[in-house]
Amino acid sequence: MLEIEPLPKEISDIQVEMEGYARGHGLDFFPTIFELIDADQLNAIAARGGFPVRYPHWRFGMEYESLSKGYSYGLQKIYEMVINNDPCYAYLMRSNGLIDQKLVIAHVYGHSDFFKNNFWFSKTNRKMMDGMANHGARIRRYMDEVGGEEVEEFIDAVSSIDDLIDIHSPFIKRREDRSRYSFEEKEKQETRPAKFPAKDYMDAFINPPGAIGTKKEDEEESPRQVPEHPEQDVMLFLLERAPLSAWQADVLAMLRDEAYYFAPQGQTKIMNEGWASYWHSTLMTRQGLAPGDLIHYCDHHSGTLAMSPAKLNPYKVGIELFRDIESRWNRGAFGQDYDDCDDRQERRDWDKQTGLGKEKIFEVRKVHNDLTFIDTFLTLDFVREHKMFRFGYNEHTEYYEIESREFPKVKQQLLTSLTNMGRPKIVVEEGNYRNRGELYLKHHYTGVELDLDYARDTLVNLEKLWQRPVHIETILEERAAVVSFDGDDQKIDWGEPVEVNGIDSLGLPNGGAS
Repeated sequence: MLEIEPLPKEISDIQVEMEGYARGHGLDFFPTIFELIDADQLNAIAARGGFPVRYPHWRFGMEYESLSKGYSYGLQKIYEMVINNDPCYAYLMRSNGLIDQKLVIAHVYGHSDFFKNNFWFSKTNRKMMDGMANHGARIRRYMDEVGGEEVEEFIDAVSSIDDLIDIHSPFIKRREDRSRYSFEEKEKQETRPAKFPAKDYMDAFINPPGAIGTKKEDEEESPRQVPEHPEQDVMLFLLERAPLSAWQADVLAMLRDEAYYFAPQGQTKIMNEGWASYWHSTLMTRQGLAPGDLIHYCDHHSGTLAMSPAKLNPYKVGIELFRDIESRWNRGAFGQDYDDCDDRQERRDWDKQTGLGKEKIFEVRKVHNDLTFIDTFLTLDFVREHKMFRFGYNEHTEYYEIESREFPKVKQQLLTSLTNMGRPKIVVEEGNYRNRGELYLKHHYTGVELDLDYARDTLVNLEKLWQRPVHIETILEERAAVVSFDGDDQKIDWGEPVEVNGIDSLGLPNGGAS
């Protein structure tokens, strides 16, 4: 852990000043600890996902090299980094000027308020700074015990599936209550040995089969099919069912916990950055700027919000949509009367002076994620004002170009890119496929094919974890297909052509997994 040094007085004074302004506007954030570090230290922390101490792995070194070169060549610069933790930790770059430090501190308080109050962060570990350090210590111990190369290869395999989780499971009851900390009913405990409390994925190691109950009882409790229902949390299924050693299960459990910790950040990128940008802009322009600081501030603020023709800028989209919501609710430009108005000039001049804008954006900050944020508040007027369009690849010209400016298509492309954090939805259909203990997955096709190279590499890593052949059902070239890997060879079994427009299931000739 890096030793935290006191901030220089001029920056400490800025922190006190901006914190007062932020609380005055109603922001509610964790106690925030700022640390001043140089560019090399900041790049090292950024390479490890924002945490000073994590487990050793080659990909962190690779990311550090990329960030360092980008900074050295003037291609990129990290102004700040903030961690969802209680207390909240934030890092400031030593080489930034005082105006930049003031802007960044205001930005950090926006992030901290979002972390603390947004519903999608409510289930995250608020002591993850300690959690990451603990994970690092345990993994280093395993490296000492079984060998660094073996542990690192296992982490490589697990890292390839760290997005195969169920991002909504922290908020939805997927299983019976007994699956978390499972205790037998009192009358059953009298007839069988006591069962030790354990998380579901560690239960097989703490309470091994056969040690508790009789064979007949175990057989009666076992489902006829594993899993009983499609399981989106592939990492959890592997924890429960894959033939892992104790250290492998522990490492997989740790990386799964980290995947769930980072998931809300992927679900709220537009909102989180938009909210922080909204507040640094508000605090700086209303209270934080001296007249001589204006040009410098505007230069850096506009650089942050600059839009690229080929890439969506979450800072820009987020801040403009929050401003639009605030303006609409201040003017009363919502509800049935406003929606029924077809006159563009009347809609533009609509002003009932309701003054509900600030209250509304705090409500939006509390309950929405990016998907619901865009679905609920992206309007035709907003798309027209900001000249948004749908971008796509033209096979005839072999160029990416504007496909459409139609509002439904623009909105649908945005929603598609945000569904499941833009990752393919893959579920476990069968853990005993063909009655051979093989793993059968299914890709819920939504119009975008799997990248075949990535899919094949992932199957190789899944086979290492499952130690039996693995298969994934998907659609390739508008045909149903099953991609398989048995430990030696990869193959594709082709099915019938499939109508891909609006497709919801695959419909292979044999009905998929059996």
